[in-house]
Amino acid sequence: MTQRFAIDVHLGPDDVEAALRADVGAGLRDRPRQLSPKWFYDELGSKLFDAITDLPEYYPTRREREILVARAPQIAAACDVTTLVELGSGTSTKTRILLDALDAGGRLRWFVPMDVSAWVLRQAGDALMGAYPGLAVHAVVGDFERHLAKLPSPGGRRLVAFLGGTIGNLDRAGRGALLDDLAAGLDPGDLLLLGTDLVKDPARLIAAYDDPTGVTAAFNRNVLNVVNRHLAADFDLTRWAHVARWDPEAEWIEMHLRSRGGQPVCVDALGLEIEVDDGETIRTEISAKFRASGVEIELADSGFSLREWWTDEAGDFALSLSVRS
Repeated sequence: MTQRFAIDVHLGPDDVEAALRADVGAGLRDRPRQLSPKWFYDELGSKLFDAITDLPEYYPTRREREILVARAPQIAAACDVTTLVELGSGTSTKTRILLDALDAGGRLRWFVPMDVSAWVLRQAGDALMGAYPGLAVHAVVGDFERHLAKLPSPGGRRLVAFLGGTIGNLDRAGRGALLDDLAAGLDPGDLLLLGTDLVKDPARLIAAYDDPTGVTAAFNRNVLNVVNRHLAADFDLTRWAHVARWDPEAEWIEMHLRSRGGQPVCVDALGLEIEVDDGETIRTEISAKFRASGVEIELADSGFSLREWWTDEAGDFALSLSVRS
Protein backbone atom coordinates (compact mmCIF):
# COMPACT_ATOMS: atom_id res chain seq x y z
CA MET A 1 0.00 0.00 0.00
CA THR A 2 1.28 3.46 -0.87
CA GLN A 3 2.13 5.61 2.09
CA ARG A 4 -0.04 8.67 2.53
CA PHE A 5 -1.19 11.23 5.03
CA ALA A 6 -4.54 13.01 4.91
CA ILE A 7 -6.02 15.51 7.32
CA ASP A 8 -9.62 16.70 7.66
CA VAL A 9 -10.13 19.99 9.49
CA HIS A 10 -13.48 20.45 11.21
CA LEU A 11 -12.22 22.80 13.90
CA GLY A 12 -10.41 25.92 12.70
CA PRO A 13 -9.09 28.88 14.73
CA ASP A 14 -12.39 30.77 14.38
CA ASP A 15 -14.31 27.75 15.70
CA VAL A 16 -11.96 27.43 18.68
CA GLU A 17 -12.31 31.14 19.46
CA ALA A 18 -16.10 30.95 19.25
CA ALA A 19 -16.18 27.90 21.52
CA LEU A 20 -13.91 29.59 24.07
CA ARG A 21 -16.08 32.71 24.11
CA ALA A 22 -19.25 30.66 24.56
CA ASP A 23 -17.79 28.42 27.30
CA VAL A 24 -16.21 31.24 29.29
CA GLY A 25 -19.24 33.51 29.00
CA ALA A 26 -21.65 30.81 30.16
CA GLY A 27 -19.31 29.36 32.79
CA LEU A 28 -18.48 32.63 34.54
CA ARG A 29 -22.10 33.77 34.58
CA ASP A 30 -23.22 30.42 35.99
CA ARG A 31 -23.45 29.64 39.71
CA PRO A 32 -21.39 27.85 40.79
CA ARG A 33 -18.93 29.25 38.26
CA GLN A 34 -16.96 26.91 36.03
CA LEU A 35 -14.48 26.76 33.16
CA SER A 36 -14.06 23.78 30.83
CA PRO A 37 -10.90 21.65 31.23
CA LYS A 38 -10.48 21.66 27.44
CA TRP A 39 -8.91 25.14 27.79
CA PHE A 40 -6.04 23.89 29.96
CA TYR A 41 -4.01 22.77 26.99
CA ASP A 42 -2.22 25.70 25.43
CA GLU A 43 1.54 25.29 24.95
CA LEU A 44 2.36 25.94 28.61
CA GLY A 45 -0.56 23.85 29.84
CA SER A 46 0.53 20.90 27.72
CA LYS A 47 4.06 21.12 29.12
CA LEU A 48 2.75 21.31 32.67
CA PHE A 49 0.52 18.27 32.13
CA ASP A 50 3.49 16.33 30.75
CA ALA A 51 5.31 17.22 33.97
CA ILE A 52 2.30 16.06 36.02
CA THR A 53 2.40 12.62 34.41
CA ASP A 54 5.95 12.18 35.74
CA LEU A 55 5.04 13.04 39.33
CA PRO A 56 5.18 10.12 41.79
CA GLU A 57 1.69 10.98 43.06
CA TYR A 58 0.11 10.91 39.59
CA TYR A 59 -0.31 7.23 38.80
CA PRO A 60 -2.87 7.01 35.89
CA THR A 61 -0.44 7.41 32.98
CA ARG A 62 2.00 4.83 34.36
CA ARG A 63 -0.74 2.37 35.25
CA GLU A 64 -2.40 2.56 31.85
CA ARG A 65 0.95 2.10 30.14
CA GLU A 66 1.58 -0.95 32.34
CA ILE A 67 -1.66 -2.50 31.11
CA LEU A 68 -0.91 -1.70 27.47
CA VAL A 69 2.56 -3.23 27.68
CA ALA A 70 1.18 -6.39 29.28
CA ARG A 71 -1.99 -6.74 27.21
CA ALA A 72 -1.36 -5.18 23.78
CA PRO A 73 -0.73 -8.54 22.04
CA GLN A 74 -3.90 -9.93 23.62
CA ILE A 75 -5.86 -6.84 22.59
CA ALA A 76 -4.56 -7.09 19.02
CA ALA A 77 -5.47 -10.78 18.80
CA ALA A 78 -8.96 -10.14 20.15
CA CYS A 79 -9.62 -7.25 17.77
CA ASP A 80 -8.20 -8.33 14.40
CA VAL A 81 -8.90 -4.86 12.94
CA THR A 82 -7.78 -2.98 9.84
CA THR A 83 -8.34 0.52 11.29
CA LEU A 84 -7.35 2.04 14.64
CA VAL A 85 -9.14 5.26 15.63
CA GLU A 86 -7.86 7.31 18.58
CA LEU A 87 -9.88 10.06 20.26
CA GLY A 88 -7.89 12.89 21.82
CA SER A 89 -4.75 11.41 20.32
CA GLY A 90 -2.20 14.16 20.98
CA THR A 91 1.25 12.90 20.01
CA SER A 92 0.04 9.25 20.10
CA THR A 93 3.11 8.31 22.17
CA LYS A 94 1.33 5.75 24.34
CA THR A 95 -0.58 4.46 21.32
CA ARG A 96 2.67 3.21 19.79
CA ILE A 97 2.42 0.18 22.10
CA LEU A 98 -0.95 -0.69 20.61
CA LEU A 99 0.13 0.15 17.06
CA ASP A 100 3.14 -2.15 17.39
CA ALA A 101 0.93 -5.06 18.42
CA LEU A 102 -1.69 -4.43 15.74
CA ASP A 103 0.95 -3.91 13.06
CA ALA A 104 2.60 -7.21 13.98
CA GLY A 105 -0.67 -8.95 13.16
CA GLY A 106 -0.31 -7.86 9.55
CA ARG A 107 -3.86 -6.55 9.01
CA LEU A 108 -3.66 -2.96 10.24
CA ARG A 109 -3.91 -0.50 7.34
CA TRP A 110 -5.25 2.77 8.73
CA PHE A 111 -4.71 4.98 11.74
CA VAL A 112 -7.30 7.73 12.34
CA PRO A 113 -6.17 10.09 15.12
CA MET A 114 -8.55 12.87 16.28
CA ASP A 115 -7.30 15.91 18.15
CA VAL A 116 -8.02 19.64 18.39
CA SER A 117 -4.52 20.58 17.19
CA ALA A 118 -3.65 20.31 13.50
CA TRP A 119 0.01 20.97 14.29
CA VAL A 120 0.21 18.08 16.75
CA LEU A 121 -1.53 15.75 14.31
CA ARG A 122 0.84 16.63 11.48
CA GLN A 123 3.89 16.11 13.69
CA ALA A 124 2.58 12.79 14.94
CA GLY A 125 1.55 11.73 11.43
CA ASP A 126 5.04 12.33 10.05
CA ALA A 127 6.58 10.26 12.84
CA LEU A 128 4.10 7.42 12.45
CA MET A 129 4.49 7.24 8.68
CA GLY A 130 8.22 6.78 9.16
CA ALA A 131 7.81 4.16 11.85
CA TYR A 132 5.09 2.12 10.10
CA PRO A 133 5.75 1.97 6.36
CA GLY A 134 2.52 0.07 5.64
CA LEU A 135 0.28 2.45 7.56
CA ALA A 136 -1.88 5.24 6.13
CA VAL A 137 -2.79 8.06 8.50
CA HIS A 138 -6.07 9.95 8.09
CA ALA A 139 -6.07 12.60 10.80
CA VAL A 140 -9.11 14.57 11.97
CA VAL A 141 -8.92 18.00 13.58
CA GLY A 142 -12.02 18.10 15.72
CA ASP A 143 -13.68 17.95 19.13
CA PHE A 144 -14.77 14.45 20.11
CA GLU A 145 -17.85 15.94 21.78
CA ARG A 146 -18.97 17.50 18.48
CA HIS A 147 -17.37 15.81 15.49
CA LEU A 148 -17.56 12.04 15.93
CA ALA A 149 -19.86 11.85 12.92
CA LYS A 150 -16.99 13.26 10.84
CA LEU A 151 -14.65 10.33 11.51
CA PRO A 152 -13.71 8.63 8.23
CA SER A 153 -14.46 4.95 7.69
CA PRO A 154 -11.75 3.56 5.40
CA GLY A 155 -13.34 0.13 5.42
CA GLY A 156 -12.94 -3.04 7.44
CA ARG A 157 -13.27 -3.55 11.17
CA ARG A 158 -12.41 -0.62 13.45
CA LEU A 159 -11.03 -0.32 16.97
CA VAL A 160 -11.63 3.03 18.69
CA ALA A 161 -9.17 3.81 21.49
CA PHE A 162 -10.21 6.39 24.08
CA LEU A 163 -7.37 6.31 26.59
CA GLY A 164 -6.05 8.22 29.57
CA GLY A 165 -9.26 8.20 31.59
CA THR A 166 -10.34 11.29 29.61
CA ILE A 167 -13.95 10.11 29.58
CA GLY A 168 -13.95 10.88 33.30
CA ASN A 169 -13.88 14.61 32.51
CA LEU A 170 -17.54 14.27 31.54
CA ASP A 171 -20.49 13.78 33.89
CA ARG A 172 -22.85 10.83 33.49
CA ALA A 173 -25.04 12.60 30.93
CA GLY A 174 -22.04 13.77 28.94
CA ARG A 175 -20.50 10.31 28.91
CA GLY A 176 -23.78 8.82 27.75
CA ALA A 177 -24.10 11.35 24.94
CA LEU A 178 -20.55 10.72 23.76
CA LEU A 179 -20.92 6.93 23.84
CA ASP A 180 -24.26 7.21 22.01
CA ASP A 181 -22.67 9.34 19.29
CA LEU A 182 -19.74 6.96 19.01
CA ALA A 183 -22.00 3.91 18.75
CA ALA A 184 -24.10 5.60 16.08
CA GLY A 185 -21.06 5.93 13.83
CA LEU A 186 -19.75 2.39 14.29
CA ASP A 187 -20.80 -0.83 12.61
CA PRO A 188 -21.82 -3.94 14.55
CA GLY A 189 -18.61 -5.77 15.45
CA ASP A 190 -16.49 -2.62 15.71
CA LEU A 191 -14.70 -2.29 19.05
CA LEU A 192 -13.99 0.26 21.77
CA LEU A 193 -10.91 0.24 24.02
CA LEU A 194 -11.69 2.53 26.94
CA GLY A 195 -9.37 3.73 29.70
CA THR A 196 -10.96 4.42 33.09
CA ASP A 197 -9.42 5.39 36.40
CA LEU A 198 -10.85 3.37 39.27
CA VAL A 199 -12.32 4.34 42.65
CA LYS A 200 -9.72 4.09 45.41
CA ASP A 201 -8.60 5.68 48.68
CA PRO A 202 -9.63 9.37 48.47
CA ALA A 203 -6.31 10.39 50.04
CA ARG A 204 -4.44 8.90 47.08
CA LEU A 205 -6.80 10.55 44.63
CA ILE A 206 -6.44 13.98 46.19
CA ALA A 207 -2.63 13.61 46.25
CA ALA A 208 -2.67 12.82 42.54
CA TYR A 209 -4.46 16.12 41.85
CA ASP A 210 -2.71 18.29 44.45
CA ASP A 211 0.98 17.45 44.44
CA PRO A 212 3.25 19.07 47.06
CA THR A 213 5.54 20.62 44.42
CA GLY A 214 2.71 22.74 43.01
CA VAL A 215 2.86 21.55 39.41
CA THR A 216 -0.86 20.71 39.34
CA ALA A 217 -1.67 24.05 40.93
CA ALA A 218 0.25 25.86 38.18
CA PHE A 219 -1.53 23.75 35.56
CA ASN A 220 -4.91 24.62 37.06
CA ARG A 221 -4.22 28.36 37.30
CA ASN A 222 -2.94 28.41 33.72
CA VAL A 223 -6.52 28.22 32.44
CA LEU A 224 -6.85 31.81 33.67
CA ASN A 225 -3.82 32.74 31.57
CA VAL A 226 -5.61 31.33 28.53
CA VAL A 227 -8.72 33.41 29.24
CA ASN A 228 -6.60 36.52 29.88
CA ARG A 229 -4.68 36.13 26.64
CA HIS A 230 -7.53 35.25 24.30
CA LEU A 231 -10.40 37.24 25.79
CA ALA A 232 -8.59 40.26 27.29
CA ALA A 233 -9.51 39.29 30.84
CA ASP A 234 -7.76 40.56 33.96
CA PHE A 235 -7.56 37.53 36.24
CA ASP A 236 -4.75 38.01 38.79
CA LEU A 237 -3.31 34.49 39.10
CA THR A 238 -1.72 35.28 42.48
CA ARG A 239 -5.21 35.70 43.95
CA TRP A 240 -6.46 32.22 43.06
CA ALA A 241 -5.66 29.10 45.09
CA HIS A 242 -5.72 25.57 43.70
CA VAL A 243 -8.18 23.19 45.37
CA ALA A 244 -8.74 19.46 44.80
CA ARG A 245 -11.82 17.84 46.35
CA TRP A 246 -13.24 14.33 46.43
CA ASP A 247 -17.01 14.08 45.99
CA PRO A 248 -17.96 10.73 47.54
CA GLU A 249 -21.50 10.78 46.15
CA ALA A 250 -20.54 11.47 42.52
CA GLU A 251 -17.27 9.51 42.95
CA TRP A 252 -15.17 12.09 41.21
CA ILE A 253 -12.35 14.51 41.92
CA GLU A 254 -13.13 18.19 41.38
CA MET A 255 -10.48 20.80 40.72
CA HIS A 256 -11.35 24.36 41.65
CA LEU A 257 -9.73 27.76 41.79
CA ARG A 258 -10.66 29.58 45.02
CA SER A 259 -10.65 33.35 45.22
CA ARG A 260 -8.32 34.87 47.80
CA GLY A 261 -10.50 37.76 48.91
CA GLY A 262 -13.34 39.40 47.05
CA GLN A 263 -12.36 40.71 43.64
CA PRO A 264 -13.82 42.08 40.41
CA VAL A 265 -12.99 40.33 37.14
CA CYS A 266 -13.43 41.90 33.72
CA VAL A 267 -13.47 39.95 30.45
CA ASP A 268 -13.26 42.75 27.89
CA ALA A 269 -13.82 40.61 24.79
CA LEU A 270 -17.17 39.50 26.19
CA GLY A 271 -18.17 42.80 27.78
CA LEU A 272 -18.42 40.83 31.02
CA GLU A 273 -17.79 42.10 34.54
CA ILE A 274 -18.32 39.89 37.59
CA GLU A 275 -17.80 40.27 41.32
CA VAL A 276 -16.23 37.23 42.94
CA ASP A 277 -16.71 36.72 46.67
CA ASP A 278 -13.94 35.81 49.08
CA GLY A 279 -13.61 32.01 49.04
CA GLU A 280 -15.83 31.58 45.99
CA THR A 281 -14.57 28.97 43.54
CA ILE A 282 -14.49 28.33 39.83
CA ARG A 283 -14.67 24.61 39.04
CA THR A 284 -12.20 23.78 36.29
CA GLU A 285 -12.38 19.99 36.06
CA ILE A 286 -14.13 16.86 37.17
CA SER A 287 -12.35 13.53 36.95
CA ALA A 288 -14.78 10.69 37.52
CA LYS A 289 -13.53 7.41 38.96
CA PHE A 290 -15.18 4.15 38.02
CA ARG A 291 -16.14 0.66 39.10
CA ALA A 292 -16.28 -2.28 36.70
CA SER A 293 -20.02 -2.75 37.13
CA GLY A 294 -20.70 0.92 36.40
CA VAL A 295 -18.56 0.92 33.26
CA GLU A 296 -20.37 -2.16 31.97
CA ILE A 297 -23.76 -0.53 32.55
CA GLU A 298 -22.79 2.72 30.83
CA LEU A 299 -21.39 0.84 27.84
CA ALA A 300 -24.50 -1.35 27.57
CA ASP A 301 -26.77 1.70 27.72
CA SER A 302 -25.12 2.93 24.51
CA GLY A 303 -25.09 -0.39 22.67
CA PHE A 304 -21.67 -1.80 23.61
CA SER A 305 -21.12 -5.27 25.09
CA LEU A 306 -18.17 -5.65 27.44
CA ARG A 307 -15.77 -8.39 26.34
CA GLU A 308 -12.61 -7.93 28.37
CA TRP A 309 -11.56 -6.05 31.51
CA TRP A 310 -7.91 -5.57 32.40
CA THR A 311 -6.30 -3.70 35.29
CA ASP A 312 -2.73 -2.99 36.30
CA GLU A 313 -1.24 -5.16 39.03
CA ALA A 314 -2.23 -2.68 41.76
CA GLY A 315 -5.82 -2.41 40.50
CA ASP A 316 -5.63 1.36 40.06
CA PHE A 317 -6.65 1.72 36.41
CA ALA A 318 -8.60 -0.31 33.87
CA LEU A 319 -8.79 -0.89 30.14
CA SER A 320 -12.03 -2.37 28.88
CA LEU A 321 -12.65 -3.86 25.47
CA SER A 322 -16.24 -3.81 24.25
CA VAL A 323 -17.96 -4.54 20.96
CA ARG A 324 -20.65 -2.54 19.19
CA SER A 325 -23.72 -4.77 19.32
